[in-house]
Amino acid sequence: MTPGRTRGFTLVELLITLAILALLAVLVAPVARVTDQRAKERELRLALREIRTAIDAYKRASDQGRIRKSAGSSGYPPTLARLVEGEEDQADPRRRKIFFLRRVPGDPLAEHASLRAESTWQLRAYDSEADDPKEGDDVYDVRSKSRSVGLNGVPYHEW
Repeated sequence: MTPGRTRGFTLVELLITLAILALLAVLVAPVARVTDQRAKERELRLALREIRTAIDAYKRASDQGRIRKSAGSSGYPPTLARLVEGEEDQADPRRRKIFFLRRVPGDPLAEHASLRAESTWQLRAYDSEADDPKEGDDVYDVRSKSRSVGLNGVPYHEW
């Protein structure tokens, strides 16, 4: 070590190091974005399955006469909230409630996280067409309101 000379990095070494770090950041950012999108898609798939399973269970209970339904009713729940609130079990002598969901999961792709979970979904009534879903007196199906396209190339509102 020569006297008067301090050890350290030169400006060129620092610039090369910063360039390498910037290159790594540019390469990692898209991977992180895809990983985040994949996680949201998994959450969307699970939420749709959970809600649709609950709707089917409600309809099955209605068809079995365990839930009171009015004449002309489709047997599907009138709202998503009803799946959480439950219905009185007509087959139970003590008339305990049947619950179909603990909570309504929100759409993970909803634009506003502050919305109530029930209002994040596009609802489809039993008497509406599959390619033109409309709300009505009951809830036959749910879809995401997001117009974004999934990693599989299918828009989320068609899942």
